[in-house]
Amino acid sequence: MEQPIENIELSYLTLEDFEALKEANIQSYGAMPNSYWKIEEIDRLLQLFPEGQVIIKVDGNIAGCALSVIVDYDAIEDQHTYDDITADPDFKIHDTKGDVLYGIDVFIHPDYRGLRLGRRLYDYRKELCEQLNLKGIVFGGRMPNYHKYSDQYSPKQYIEKVRQKEIEDPVLNFQLSNDFHPVRILKDYLEGDKASEEFAVLMEWDNIYYTKPTKKPASVKSVVRLGLIQWQMRPYESLESLLHQAEYFIDSVAGYRSDFALFPEFFNAPLMASFNHLSEPEAIRKLASFTEEIKQRLSQLSISYNINIITGSMPEVVDEKLYNVGYLCRRDGSVERYEKIHVTPDEAKVWGMQQGSELKTFETDCGKIGILICYDSEFPELSRLLSEEGMDILFVPFLTDTQNGFSRVKLCAQARAIENECYVAIAGSVGNLPNVHNMDIQYAQSAVFTPCDFAFPSNGIKAEATPNTEMILVADVDLDLLRELHNFGAVRNLKDRRDDFYVVKRV
Repeated sequence: MEQPIENIELSYLTLEDFEALKEANIQSYGAMPNSYWKIEEIDRLLQLFPEGQVIIKVDGNIAGCALSVIVDYDAIEDQHTYDDITADPDFKIHDTKGDVLYGIDVFIHPDYRGLRLGRRLYDYRKELCEQLNLKGIVFGGRMPNYHKYSDQYSPKQYIEKVRQKEIEDPVLNFQLSNDFHPVRILKDYLEGDKASEEFAVLMEWDNIYYTKPTKKPASVKSVVRLGLIQWQMRPYESLESLLHQAEYFIDSVAGYRSDFALFPEFFNAPLMASFNHLSEPEAIRKLASFTEEIKQRLSQLSISYNINIITGSMPEVVDEKLYNVGYLCRRDGSVERYEKIHVTPDEAKVWGMQQGSELKTFETDCGKIGILICYDSEFPELSRLLSEEGMDILFVPFLTDTQNGFSRVKLCAQARAIENECYVAIAGSVGNLPNVHNMDIQYAQSAVFTPCDFAFPSNGIKAEATPNTEMILVADVDLDLLRELHNFGAVRNLKDRRDDFYVVKRV
């Protein structure tokens, strides 16, 4: 373009645009047979699906166009042709109850190429797909340079060469750079397309925001509010006193409409003061006698305050063996158990704590979550297994006595957020328990960590509590940002893993 551009406008196509559209259509496809749309076809498309037909005008001239219909993906034959989609002038294939947007044409006038107008058209289609809650976009993509290499490569090999940047194909390169991926080769797709030797590639773009329609009432949360309880260790006269304090904090975070309340590891340790005359292994087993009642009471509170409660951790005796466990008390009344997989040398030596063996993600009304108790967060394999099950938020209740120990938990939690592209929430205890053996002082700074990408804080810290101060920390996390990160992040730690080179698996 020699003249400076004054205006670029994307608008819906109208019948008044037809003659200019026809001319731009012919200029774009030139030698292609039947290279322009008929006015009856455009009229029918506008009647059926007006928002699917758009044009781009540059200084009032039509520079590009995108036409589309909605189809039922399962109704499309694996080996279909362009005529199967477009030959019927009534476009009966258009289905308002379909689940994918089928692109039937995109073109840019030769005089306006190089302005990235095609990207604008594709971006509009993606936004439309999201607005209509469709699974994605599909279309048959041409391979205009394939005729130059057909004597050397099959269509599949050609696509791989284009993907590896060994062959230049203007159409395929553009589609791949716009997040479309090849699904299958379509033979005899477009009659007369000699450049592609009548081959095409079924290209697909997935709508990461798609939600399957349901007739059941459901609340799908995108923004989840986390309530972290930075608990102070202090003497309590009884279990009732401790539960009264716990309810106070639950009431506080629920008052801010939090979806989760996270307690620290061994937050009930002050109750061991009554057993300080016993040995450490005997005292903690006495503490374990409170676990069942605490679980039941917190489950009742989760219902009455309408909040999911993660109980931190508590000692529990099973078949005479001592474990470090916790419970997810959902606000619907259901309860699930989790275990500490790796016990610290001190837990094993002083208390005789046994290693757990159960690791799983938990379905909640706010997405899929994982829970790792303190030391477990320092082993990346565990969170990797959870991320492969679709974990969005990792909760880490912890207990650390020194800044060294806290730094290990904090830094490892931040690493888990980056490598698994998830949120990580950590909550610990502060203060001291002079009347409880093997508890000493506590050091903590509860926090919520994020991946480090443009949609998140640059340092990966969403929110932090004041160190060594009893308080709550409330923070919102947006699960949709994780979906975008998984697919469009500056780096994609989940997608780019070398599963052909290494794997993490359960034994």
